[in-house]
Amino acid sequence: MFTIDLLVRYIPVPLSVEKKEESEAQALYNSILEIIKSEEVQIIQLTCDKQIDKKIAVLSNQVTGVVISQKDAVNAGGKAPGFFAALTEK
Repeated sequence: MFTIDLLVRYIPVPLSVEKKEESEAQALYNSILEIIKSEEVQIIQLTCDKQIDKKIAVLSNQVTGVVISQKDAVNAGGKAPGFFAALTEK
């Protein structure tokens, strides 16, 4: 399973959807990048393969970042992927 997280202005947690296939996830990631690069404000609509009833719609000018990550046994601990994961020393 691949997770696509949208970082949205004024929302403290990412909005996430999951895709089963890597090619679908990569295509969605690239599509979102092209939309947020555009100066034209568009609605980004996302659906989730894991939760079929889950739908997300957000204005493209409110998206500040997009993250793609693979959900695997290492990442299954509930920690956020990428630069959201904070390391702490004890």
